[in-house]
Amino acid sequence: MSEPIEAPAASFPVSVIMERRQISGNRWITESWSALGVTVGNLPGPGPAEPRLLVEGARAAQFLWTGLRAELFADESESYYHNLKVSSPGCYVVARPREDGMPRPVLVTVSFDAAQAYHEGGETVYSVPLPPELYRAAEAFVLAHYVPEKKRKRPLEDWKGQTHEGT
Repeated sequence: MSEPIEAPAASFPVSVIMERRQISGNRWITESWSALGVTVGNLPGPGPAEPRLLVEGARAAQFLWTGLRAELFADESESYYHNLKVSSPGCYVVARPREDGMPRPVLVTVSFDAAQAYHEGGETVYSVPLPPELYRAAEAFVLAHYVPEKKRKRPLEDWKGQTHEGT
């Protein structure tokens, strides 16, 4: 029997801007992809299945993927806390290649731990700056859900195996 999937405590509509750059002078690859950013809110677009072309130039093109959600889970609040403490908090986009090679964003998360797990599982993960709206939401979420684990001193053991008189 599988464990029930935890429902998100907070969920936000997001869109991802991806960029394709042409590469010249390289015999192995002709283009590279990167995530430029995440925007919060419902933007008009074809949905998560197809991107909308925003800008196209001779060497680069930018695409908007809409219909995604960034979800916050109580059991990941420690990861959100540590992400918010760094000098430049990140938002992580997990993408999978389509048949034509274009990466399709499938997940947006504020959890570094979740992003790392996807990366270790062989998924492509892009890091972008955390949008201010998601920063504020994650901060409020952490304040409501994160309880730091109390530090405990571990008992000292006599590693030499000697007994001490008077103790």
